[in-house]
Amino acid sequence: MRRRTLGITVLLAFLAGWLLGGCFGARVAPSSPGITVTATAASAPTSTPASLARAETTPVSTPVAAPAPSTGSDFETAIESVAQQVTPAVVYVAVRSIVPSLFGFGQIQQGVGSGVIFDSRGYILTNDHVIAGAQEIQVVLGDGRQFTGRVIGRSPANDIAVVKIDGENLPVATLGDSDQLRVGQWVVAIGNALGLEGGPTVTAGVVSALNRTIAPSPGEAAFGPLIQTDAAINPGNSGGPLVNLRGEVVGINTAKIQTAEGIGFAIPINKAKEIVQQLLEARPQAYLGITSVSVTPALAAAYGLAVNRGVLVIDVEVGGPADQAGIRPGDIIVRFDDRDIASGDDLKAALAAHQPGDTVTIVVNRSGREESVRVTLGTAPVVQ
Repeated sequence: MRRRTLGITVLLAFLAGWLLGGCFGARVAPSSPGITVTATAASAPTSTPASLARAETTPVSTPVAAPAPSTGSDFETAIESVAQQVTPAVVYVAVRSIVPSLFGFGQIQQGVGSGVIFDSRGYILTNDHVIAGAQEIQVVLGDGRQFTGRVIGRSPANDIAVVKIDGENLPVATLGDSDQLRVGQWVVAIGNALGLEGGPTVTAGVVSALNRTIAPSPGEAAFGPLIQTDAAINPGNSGGPLVNLRGEVVGINTAKIQTAEGIGFAIPINKAKEIVQQLLEARPQAYLGITSVSVTPALAAAYGLAVNRGVLVIDVEVGGPADQAGIRPGDIIVRFDDRDIASGDDLKAALAAHQPGDTVTIVVNRSGREESVRVTLGTAPVVQ
């Protein structure tokens, strides 16, 4: 679906580094023409049939037994401890799908990705692009056990999917709080890089930036906010965890820049938690249909914005709630009903307080003037 996007100037400075990789094709936003990234799955073994199912209750995470490193522990030991703690819960996801050939016949296509078990009942977080279109899903644990996976639900717009396996004594990773991440903080990426045998690959790096936005390809919706890291992320890593030195999952690895070194992206785990809750509880969430970035004094000064706080609209989904109400790229959302909006977190909280179908009044600053628009909120897109 085509999108209307904000001018190249804002994208150039604040959305530089917008690139996608890991498992699905992508390219830099219009601000950086000519640079492309890909996220390609590695070759995979035969897998077993998957079926669609739904969970009955919200899962509760149970951490594995290995202790997390203390804050003052030796760095080398800390990385090793994190790897020992989390790797057992990282799974190899092999998918088989059937795609049409040039002659109209079905052709079997295989791929490999990663996932992380976050609940002892067998719930696995992975990327949507890892399992999208899969006819069969096979999940392999580090201890050699193999299971048939079934899709619980998908959120293609957020590149998050939940897969379920049925097993006992499953290792489980602890989900952390991505809102506490800091630029420069050490993190560890774990996943099945290149689909290599011998178990997951462990790489280390730092959080390079926060709240990044990337564009999969021209004309497609911008995707974010994301964690940027220089921990090596390669094809096959998609769906694996990004972990802090306490052994907590803070992101789900999703992309890398194919033509650059040290620029990869992960979905913040707090965002993934929201999607998981929506999928497992079958609870719809209010949806505005925009991609945005928080306005800061630095952003306002750099681009001569009329206000130094609020939420700057970057993309508007064509036909979405915001588009139908007349909101357009370049608008700055400063009020949502009776709430002042100073940042993306404020907008997120305002949306969470409403249900799909609610009609709200949004005040935007447009070229220095405030205008009010009435918006009927939609339902956040998920596939169950």
